[in-house]
Amino acid sequence: MDFISTFKFLIEKFNHEKIDFAIIGGLALQFSGITRTTLDIDFLVLGEDSSKVKDIMLKKGYNLIHESEDVLNFVSDKPDFGRVDFLLAHRKYSVSMLKRAEKKEVFAGKLTVKVLKIEDQIGLKVQSSSNDPQRMHQDMADIELLIKHSYPNLDLAILKEYFGLFERAKQLNEILERIKNAE
Repeated sequence: MDFISTFKFLIEKFNHEKIDFAIIGGLALQFSGITRTTLDIDFLVLGEDSSKVKDIMLKKGYNLIHESEDVLNFVSDKPDFGRVDFLLAHRKYSVSMLKRAEKKEVFAGKLTVKVLKIEDQIGLKVQSSSNDPQRMHQDMADIELLIKHSYPNLDLAILKEYFGLFERAKQLNEILERIKNAE
């Protein structure tokens, strides 16, 4: 996948259509200083923009492989365009995540995009690992790396709220204890 060309195209189209977006997933981890291999691009966009996103992607030749109230997944027959997934923000937590996202220079300063804050990346991983137990080990490893990498600059109140939503406060406390003991 040609990440830079795909990003340039999407950023141009999103800006033209006034679509607010932020990077999530594996690339958000990379853009936050965590080395992680990824084969796709994941975005968070407002749910109300889903029809605009769908139109942009279909006109570019992407195939819609899944659509729900919460996600849009596209894949291209052209290897350079690859797979692009969209999480649709329509609940208070995901809308707040999008509002808090911060602009970062990426790809050695070639592009500037909004990237989810570390706390919100963790929140999505808590949710995904709660909803899909097969993701638990990888997501928990990512969560621990994100916390370790960013501690003590994290807003622990946000993390406690995310873990608490899924009744996993004990896991957060265990991670924080391991990190404090490693210092």
